[in-house]
Amino acid sequence: MRPTTAPGSPALGSPVHRSEGREKVTGAARYAAEHTPRASAYAWPVPATVARGRVTAIDDTAAVALPGVIGVLTPYNAPRLGRSDDPTLRLLQDLRVPHRGWYVALAVADTLEGARAAAAHVRIDYETEPHDVTLRVDHPSAYTPEEANGGHPAHRERGDADAALAAAAVRVDCAYSVPPLHNHPMEPHAATADRDARSGHLTVHDSSQGAGVVRSELAGLFELPEEDITVVSEHVGGGFGSKGTPRAHVVLAVMAALHYGRPVKLSLPRGQLPATVGHRAPTLHRVRLGARDDGTLTALTHEVTTHTSRVREFVEQAAVPARIMYAVPDSRTTHRAVALDVPTPSWMRAPGEAPGMYALESAMDELADALGMDPVELRVRNEPATEPDSGRPFSSRHLVECLREGAERFGWSDRRTPHREGPLRIGSGVAAATYPVLVAPSTARAHALPDGGYLVEVNATDIGTGARTVLAQVAADALRVPLDAVTVAVGHTGLPAAPLAGGSSGTASWGWAVHDACDALAARLERRHGPLPDGGLSASADTTGSVAQKSPYSRHAFGAHFAEVAVDTVTGEVRVRRMLGVFAAGHILNPTTARSQFKGGMVMGLGMALTEHSTMDPAFGDFVERDLASYHVPAHADVPPIEAHWIDEHDKHLNPMGSKGIGEIGIVGAAAAIGNAVSRATGRRMRELPLTPDRVLTALEEPDSRSTA
Repeated sequence: MRPTTAPGSPALGSPVHRSEGREKVTGAARYAAEHTPRASAYAWPVPATVARGRVTAIDDTAAVALPGVIGVLTPYNAPRLGRSDDPTLRLLQDLRVPHRGWYVALAVADTLEGARAAAAHVRIDYETEPHDVTLRVDHPSAYTPEEANGGHPAHRERGDADAALAAAAVRVDCAYSVPPLHNHPMEPHAATADRDARSGHLTVHDSSQGAGVVRSELAGLFELPEEDITVVSEHVGGGFGSKGTPRAHVVLAVMAALHYGRPVKLSLPRGQLPATVGHRAPTLHRVRLGARDDGTLTALTHEVTTHTSRVREFVEQAAVPARIMYAVPDSRTTHRAVALDVPTPSWMRAPGEAPGMYALESAMDELADALGMDPVELRVRNEPATEPDSGRPFSSRHLVECLREGAERFGWSDRRTPHREGPLRIGSGVAAATYPVLVAPSTARAHALPDGGYLVEVNATDIGTGARTVLAQVAADALRVPLDAVTVAVGHTGLPAAPLAGGSSGTASWGWAVHDACDALAARLERRHGPLPDGGLSASADTTGSVAQKSPYSRHAFGAHFAEVAVDTVTGEVRVRRMLGVFAAGHILNPTTARSQFKGGMVMGLGMALTEHSTMDPAFGDFVERDLASYHVPAHADVPPIEAHWIDEHDKHLNPMGSKGIGEIGIVGAAAAIGNAVSRATGRRMRELPLTPDRVLTALEEPDSRSTA
C-alpha cells in the first residue's frame, strides 16, 4: 500500500535546513583536496611569464635535483592527449604560449612543498611576440560572431530602430562599462587522481559542477573507456560557473598520475585562477532608448563589445535580456567580439544577464530622469503582453507585482527623494531582474528499502546550494513519506546520469527526474501487497523525452531590486544601507535555502557595483588583481541588511514541481539598483563599474552628468 505523509512532516515548499549542514560545520564533509590515497604525490603547475610567444627551451635540472622531486612534465615529455572540443584543456601539447598564465610545465614531488619548490626552479626560455590585450569599441579586429554564449543569435533586429530613435520625443544615448570579474569560490580548484595498479580503473575526486562532464572529457583526452573512470564531486565549495566545465587542474592531475604511476593531488593556488579557470569578460555597452512623452518606449538598441581569447571563442550574451524585458516595437541588439591575447573567458553567475541588465536598467533610470517620471512607473508602463522578440506568451510573468510589492515593502514613495545627512548624501534606486528557465535531461533512481527507508540516486552536484535537501523534499513529496525517511546520494558518476549544476537549471532538471522516479516507485508500492523483497523495490526515470518537447511559452524568472545608499562627499565612499529584492521564480521549494541563494546573488551584485574589478595590464598582458588581497569581494562589514521576498507563482508550464531557477537571478539588476541609487543621491551619473571612491570624488567635482538628451 502506498505510504502517506506522517503528521508534521515537512512538505515541499517548507523551510528545511540543509541535510549535510552538520557534516560541513564539523569538518566531516570531504572535498576534492581532502582525499589522500596511500603514496600520494603532489603537483604544482608552472605558468608562462610572457603574454604571447613560444617556449624555446626548458631546463629542469635544478628542479629534479631537489629532494623528493619525482619529475617535471613539459611539452617535450608530457603524454600526448586525445580528442577534446575544448582547446584550453590540451595542455603541455605544444610550445605555443597564447597568453600569460598558460601552463607550460608541471612539477611533481612527494610533498606539496617539494612540488612548489620544484616548480620555482624550472627555468624556461621564450621567444616573445607582440601582444594585444586591450579591449576598445573601435578595435580594428572587432567582429560579429554567429552566436553569443548559450546559442543566442549574436544580432537581432525588429523594425527600424534608428528611424524610431530619430523620431522619438525623448531619447537617451548611454555608454556603460563593466570590467573583467573573477569567480573566486571559497574552495580552490582541486583534484586527486588515482589509478588502480591492478584493474587500471581511474578514480578522480574533482572540485567540479558536473562529474559526468569531467568523466567524458577525461575519457576523450586520455583515450580511456568511460566505464574505466569514476569521477566524484560529492562536496563542492562553490563555483559560480568557474567549475562548470573541466579545468586544467583535473587534466594535469590525471596526466601526472598516469605518467608516474602514483596517485597525484593538485590544488591550484588562488593567484593562478584568473588565468586558468575563466572569468567574466569585460563588456562595453551602448544603450539607446527612445520614448514618447508619456514614457512609452518606441525604440531600443543595445550594442555590446566584449573580448574573447585566441584559444577558444566565448561571447558574453549581454544584449540578450533586452530582447525580452520591455514592450518596444523597434529594436536592435547586437554583440561584437575582439579576439585578444587573454585567458579564455567563461561562465560567471548569470553570464550575460548580470552585465547586460546593469546597462539596460541604468539606461531605463536615465530615461526616467529625462522624462521626469518615477522609474518604477516607467517600467510598469512598458510591461509587454508577450515576449517582444518572439511573440510567444509568457508561461508566467509577475514583474509588475514584484515592482509594486517591492516598492511597498521598501517604502519607495518616501525614500525615492534624495536628502543629506551632514557630509552624506542619501539616495535610493530600483532595477528589474530576469533570468531564463533552463532545463536539461536527467535520469534518477529511487529505492524503497526493507528497513522502511528510501534511497534516491542522481549524479547531481551540490555546490553549496542545498541541492541534497531540496531533492529529498521532492522525493518525500512524491512518495508521500516523512522527509527523514529519504536519503539522497549525489556527486558520483556511478549514479544515474544527470546534467551539471549551472544556469540555475539544477533543481528543475534533477528534481523532474527524481519526482518521476519516486512517482513510479510509489505506484509500484501501491500495487504491491506484503513485505518488500530482501533487495527492496526500485524505479527509474529518464526525462529526455519530456524535456525535448519544445515549449510554446517564453519561460523566465523576474524580480525587482531596491537599494538605499549613503555617499560620503569627503571620502567618496559608498555604503549600501539597505537592499531589498522581490522575485517571481515559480514555486519556492525550500524558503530557507532559497532565501540564502537570493541573498548570495544580491551580495555578489553589491560587489559588482562597488568593489569588484580586475585590470588587464597592457604591458605585461596579465590581470593585476589576482588574489583576494587585491580583488575585493564584499566582506561582512560591506554587507547591509538584505531582505529577499518572493511571489509564489503557480506555473504549470515548467516541471512537476513548478519551480524556476533561483541561483542567479539575485545578482541580476542588483548592481544597477545600487548605481541608480548613487546617481540619485549625488546628482551625478557614473557609468563605469565599480563605483570606487576615486571615481565618486571625480564625479562630484564635475558638472551634473546625468543624461538629458
